[in-house]
Amino acid sequence: MTDSLVLYEEHDAVALVTLNRPNNLNSLNLETHQALWAAFDRAEANPSTRALVLTGAGRGFCAGADLSAFDLNEGPNRVERADPGPVIERSFNPTTRRIMGLRMPVVAAVNGVAAGAGASIAMACDIVIASPKASFIQAFSKIGLIPDAGGSWLLVERLGLARAMVLAMTGDKLMAEQARDWGLIWGVENDCLGAALAMAQRLATMPTAALVQTRHLLRDAGTRTLDQHLDVERDTQSKLGRTHDYLEGVTAFLQKRPAQFKGE
Repeated sequence: MTDSLVLYEEHDAVALVTLNRPNNLNSLNLETHQALWAAFDRAEANPSTRALVLTGAGRGFCAGADLSAFDLNEGPNRVERADPGPVIERSFNPTTRRIMGLRMPVVAAVNGVAAGAGASIAMACDIVIASPKASFIQAFSKIGLIPDAGGSWLLVERLGLARAMVLAMTGDKLMAEQARDWGLIWGVENDCLGAALAMAQRLATMPTAALVQTRHLLRDAGTRTLDQHLDVERDTQSKLGRTHDYLEGVTAFLQKRPAQFKGE
Protein backbone atom coordinates (compact mmCIF):
# COMPACT_ATOMS: atom_id res chain seq x y z
CA MET A 1 0.00 0.00 0.00
CA THR A 2 1.39 3.36 -1.02
CA ASP A 3 0.05 5.03 2.14
CA SER A 4 1.95 2.69 4.45
CA LEU A 5 4.76 4.11 6.56
CA VAL A 6 6.93 1.17 5.50
CA LEU A 7 6.58 -0.75 2.25
CA TYR A 8 7.35 -4.46 1.97
CA GLU A 9 8.11 -6.44 -1.17
CA GLU A 10 9.51 -9.89 -1.83
CA HIS A 11 12.05 -10.44 -4.60
CA ASP A 12 12.58 -14.19 -4.60
CA ALA A 13 14.57 -14.86 -1.40
CA VAL A 14 15.11 -11.15 -0.68
CA ALA A 15 12.81 -8.86 1.32
CA LEU A 16 12.81 -5.21 0.23
CA VAL A 17 11.83 -2.88 3.08
CA THR A 18 11.28 0.78 2.19
CA LEU A 19 10.82 3.65 4.61
CA ASN A 20 7.88 5.53 3.12
CA ARG A 21 7.60 9.07 4.43
CA PRO A 22 9.20 10.81 1.44
CA ASN A 23 7.73 14.23 2.25
CA ASN A 24 9.60 14.08 5.59
CA LEU A 25 12.80 12.54 4.16
CA ASN A 26 11.67 9.32 5.84
CA SER A 27 12.20 10.72 9.32
CA LEU A 28 11.26 8.34 12.09
CA ASN A 29 8.46 8.60 14.62
CA LEU A 30 7.19 5.83 16.89
CA GLU A 31 4.65 4.63 14.34
CA THR A 32 7.33 4.31 11.65
CA HIS A 33 9.58 2.35 13.99
CA GLN A 34 6.70 0.01 14.77
CA ALA A 35 5.94 -0.47 11.06
CA LEU A 36 9.62 -1.21 10.48
CA TRP A 37 9.64 -3.83 13.25
CA ALA A 38 6.54 -5.44 11.70
CA ALA A 39 8.38 -5.64 8.36
CA PHE A 40 11.33 -7.30 10.07
CA ASP A 41 8.95 -9.76 11.75
CA ARG A 42 7.42 -10.58 8.39
CA ALA A 43 10.81 -11.23 6.81
CA GLU A 44 11.96 -13.42 9.69
CA ALA A 45 8.72 -15.40 9.69
CA ASN A 46 9.22 -16.45 6.07
CA PRO A 47 11.78 -19.29 5.90
CA SER A 48 12.29 -18.57 2.21
CA THR A 49 13.58 -15.06 2.96
CA ARG A 50 17.36 -15.17 3.35
CA ALA A 51 18.44 -11.56 2.90
CA LEU A 52 16.94 -8.10 3.37
CA VAL A 53 17.42 -4.73 1.69
CA LEU A 54 16.55 -1.52 3.53
CA THR A 55 16.05 1.73 1.60
CA GLY A 56 14.05 4.95 1.59
CA ALA A 57 11.36 6.31 -0.69
CA GLY A 58 11.88 9.55 -2.59
CA ARG A 59 15.06 11.59 -2.45
CA GLY A 60 16.25 10.62 1.03
CA PHE A 61 17.20 7.48 2.90
CA CYS A 62 16.34 8.67 6.41
CA ALA A 63 16.63 12.08 8.08
CA GLY A 64 16.72 10.58 11.57
CA ALA A 65 14.22 11.45 14.26
CA ASP A 66 11.04 13.33 13.41
CA LEU A 67 11.68 16.27 15.74
CA SER A 68 8.10 17.47 15.38
CA ALA A 69 7.11 14.50 17.55
CA PHE A 70 9.03 15.95 20.52
CA ASP A 71 7.01 18.05 22.96
CA LEU A 72 9.04 21.24 23.43
CA ASN A 73 6.06 23.51 24.04
CA GLU A 74 6.28 26.00 26.88
CA GLY A 75 4.56 24.99 30.07
CA PRO A 76 4.88 22.71 33.09
CA ASN A 77 7.37 19.84 32.96
CA ARG A 78 8.87 21.06 29.69
CA VAL A 79 12.28 19.51 30.39
CA GLU A 80 10.73 16.15 31.22
CA ARG A 81 8.43 16.24 28.18
CA ALA A 82 11.31 17.16 25.85
CA ASP A 83 13.65 14.47 27.21
CA PRO A 84 14.92 12.43 24.22
CA GLY A 85 16.02 9.52 26.41
CA PRO A 86 12.64 7.73 26.61
CA VAL A 87 12.13 8.15 22.85
CA ILE A 88 15.53 6.58 22.20
CA GLU A 89 14.78 3.71 24.57
CA ARG A 90 11.33 3.01 23.08
CA SER A 91 12.17 3.50 19.42
CA PHE A 92 15.69 3.98 18.14
CA ASN A 93 17.60 1.52 20.30
CA PRO A 94 15.18 -1.33 19.52
CA THR A 95 15.47 -0.57 15.79
CA THR A 96 19.27 -0.70 15.83
CA ARG A 97 19.20 -3.91 17.87
CA ARG A 98 16.66 -5.48 15.52
CA ILE A 99 18.73 -4.70 12.42
CA MET A 100 21.93 -6.06 13.95
CA GLY A 101 20.12 -9.12 15.28
CA LEU A 102 18.17 -10.18 12.19
CA ARG A 103 18.62 -13.81 11.22
CA MET A 104 19.68 -12.82 7.70
CA PRO A 105 22.18 -10.43 6.08
CA VAL A 106 20.98 -6.83 5.72
CA VAL A 107 22.03 -4.53 2.86
CA ALA A 108 21.27 -0.80 2.96
CA ALA A 109 20.58 1.06 -0.29
CA VAL A 110 21.23 4.66 0.74
CA ASN A 111 19.50 6.60 -2.01
CA GLY A 112 19.91 10.09 -0.52
CA VAL A 113 20.64 11.86 2.73
CA ALA A 114 21.19 9.69 5.81
CA ALA A 115 21.22 12.12 8.70
CA GLY A 116 21.38 11.68 12.46
CA ALA A 117 19.91 8.34 13.46
CA GLY A 118 19.36 7.68 9.75
CA ALA A 119 23.13 7.43 9.35
CA SER A 120 23.29 5.16 12.40
CA ILE A 121 20.64 2.86 10.96
CA ALA A 122 22.54 2.62 7.68
CA MET A 123 25.75 1.75 9.55
CA ALA A 124 23.91 -0.90 11.55
CA CYS A 125 23.31 -2.81 8.31
CA ASP A 126 25.87 -5.39 7.24
CA ILE A 127 26.64 -3.83 3.86
CA VAL A 128 25.92 -0.29 2.64
CA ILE A 129 25.68 0.71 -1.02
CA ALA A 130 24.96 4.37 -1.69
CA SER A 131 23.98 6.62 -4.56
CA PRO A 132 26.64 9.14 -5.66
CA LYS A 133 24.24 11.84 -4.42
CA ALA A 134 23.90 10.28 -0.96
CA SER A 135 25.38 11.91 2.09
CA PHE A 136 25.95 10.99 5.72
CA ILE A 137 25.49 13.70 8.33
CA GLN A 138 25.99 13.58 12.09
CA ALA A 139 23.46 16.32 12.76
CA PHE A 140 23.31 15.93 16.53
CA SER A 141 25.77 18.64 17.59
CA LYS A 142 23.59 21.18 15.79
CA ILE A 143 20.74 20.50 18.22
CA GLY A 144 22.80 20.04 21.37
CA LEU A 145 22.85 16.24 21.41
CA ILE A 146 25.23 13.34 20.73
CA PRO A 147 25.12 10.61 18.05
CA ASP A 148 22.59 7.97 19.08
CA ALA A 149 21.00 4.78 17.75
CA GLY A 150 24.53 3.36 17.99
CA GLY A 151 26.12 6.19 16.03
CA SER A 152 28.89 7.04 18.48
CA TRP A 153 29.94 3.36 18.54
CA LEU A 154 29.49 2.62 14.85
CA LEU A 155 31.37 5.73 13.71
CA VAL A 156 34.48 4.79 15.67
CA GLU A 157 34.22 1.17 14.54
CA ARG A 158 34.03 2.18 10.86
CA LEU A 159 36.27 5.25 10.73
CA GLY A 160 38.58 5.32 13.76
CA LEU A 161 38.57 7.95 16.47
CA ALA A 162 40.02 10.94 14.59
CA ARG A 163 37.55 10.99 11.70
CA ALA A 164 34.63 9.98 13.92
CA MET A 165 35.40 12.82 16.31
CA VAL A 166 35.43 15.54 13.65
CA LEU A 167 32.27 14.32 11.93
CA ALA A 168 30.39 14.00 15.22
CA MET A 169 31.51 17.37 16.57
CA THR A 170 31.15 19.48 13.41
CA GLY A 171 28.13 17.82 11.85
CA ASP A 172 29.82 18.21 8.47
CA LYS A 173 28.34 16.38 5.49
CA LEU A 174 30.23 13.29 4.26
CA MET A 175 29.45 12.54 0.62
CA ALA A 176 29.09 8.98 -0.60
CA GLU A 177 32.37 8.61 -2.47
CA GLN A 178 34.43 9.89 0.45
CA ALA A 179 32.38 7.68 2.80
CA ARG A 180 33.40 4.72 0.61
CA ASP A 181 37.03 5.77 0.48
CA TRP A 182 37.12 6.15 4.27
CA GLY A 183 35.50 2.76 4.85
CA LEU A 184 32.15 3.94 6.21
CA ILE A 185 30.29 2.13 3.41
CA TRP A 186 31.06 -0.59 0.89
CA GLY A 187 30.18 0.88 -2.50
CA VAL A 188 28.76 3.74 -4.57
CA GLU A 189 26.49 2.94 -7.53
CA ASN A 190 24.23 5.07 -9.71
CA ASP A 191 21.50 2.48 -9.23
CA CYS A 192 22.17 1.82 -5.58
CA LEU A 193 18.91 -0.07 -5.08
CA GLY A 194 19.59 -2.38 -8.01
CA ALA A 195 23.12 -2.99 -6.74
CA ALA A 196 21.85 -3.64 -3.21
CA LEU A 197 19.24 -6.10 -4.47
CA ALA A 198 21.90 -7.88 -6.54
CA MET A 199 24.16 -8.11 -3.50
CA ALA A 200 21.29 -9.40 -1.37
CA GLN A 201 20.35 -11.98 -4.01
CA ARG A 202 23.94 -13.19 -3.97
CA LEU A 203 23.97 -13.42 -0.17
CA ALA A 204 20.62 -15.22 -0.23
CA THR A 205 22.20 -18.16 -2.07
CA MET A 206 24.92 -18.53 0.56
CA PRO A 207 24.91 -20.29 3.99
CA THR A 208 22.74 -17.84 5.94
CA ALA A 209 23.63 -18.99 9.46
CA ALA A 210 27.35 -18.75 8.71
CA LEU A 211 26.93 -15.22 7.35
CA VAL A 212 25.05 -14.08 10.45
CA GLN A 213 27.59 -15.68 12.79
CA THR A 214 30.33 -13.95 10.79
CA ARG A 215 28.53 -10.66 11.47
CA HIS A 216 28.51 -11.31 15.20
CA LEU A 217 32.15 -12.39 15.34
CA LEU A 218 33.38 -9.36 13.40
CA ARG A 219 31.21 -6.90 15.32
CA ASP A 220 32.28 -8.28 18.69
CA ALA A 221 35.97 -8.80 17.92
CA GLY A 222 37.03 -5.61 19.66
CA THR A 223 35.33 -6.62 22.90
CA ARG A 224 37.54 -9.69 23.45
CA THR A 225 41.18 -10.61 23.69
CA LEU A 226 42.54 -12.82 20.93
CA ASP A 227 42.61 -15.76 23.34
CA GLN A 228 38.95 -15.28 24.19
CA HIS A 229 38.04 -14.81 20.56
CA LEU A 230 39.73 -18.06 19.55
CA ASP A 231 37.43 -19.89 21.94
CA VAL A 232 34.35 -18.18 20.48
CA GLU A 233 35.48 -19.08 16.96
CA ARG A 234 35.91 -22.71 18.03
CA ASP A 235 32.46 -22.88 19.60
CA THR A 236 30.83 -21.18 16.63
CA GLN A 237 32.48 -23.55 14.19
CA SER A 238 31.28 -26.49 16.25
CA LYS A 239 27.71 -25.14 16.16
CA LEU A 240 27.82 -24.51 12.42
CA GLY A 241 29.35 -27.95 11.89
CA ARG A 242 25.93 -29.41 12.73
CA THR A 243 24.15 -27.53 9.93
CA HIS A 244 23.01 -28.74 6.53
CA ASP A 245 24.93 -25.98 4.79
CA TYR A 246 28.27 -27.00 6.32
CA LEU A 247 27.83 -30.63 5.30
CA GLU A 248 26.62 -29.60 1.84
CA GLY A 249 29.44 -27.08 1.38
CA VAL A 250 32.22 -29.52 2.18
CA THR A 251 30.60 -32.33 0.18
CA ALA A 252 30.19 -30.05 -2.85
CA PHE A 253 33.80 -28.90 -2.55
CA LEU A 254 35.07 -32.46 -2.49
CA GLN A 255 32.81 -33.42 -5.40
CA LYS A 256 33.89 -30.34 -7.35
CA ARG A 257 30.32 -29.07 -7.88
CA PRO A 258 28.44 -25.90 -6.86
CA ALA A 259 26.99 -26.11 -3.36
CA GLN A 260 23.22 -25.94 -2.92
CA PHE A 261 22.78 -24.07 0.33
CA LYS A 262 19.38 -23.94 2.05
CA GLY A 263 20.08 -21.51 4.83
CA GLU A 264 19.75 -24.37 7.30
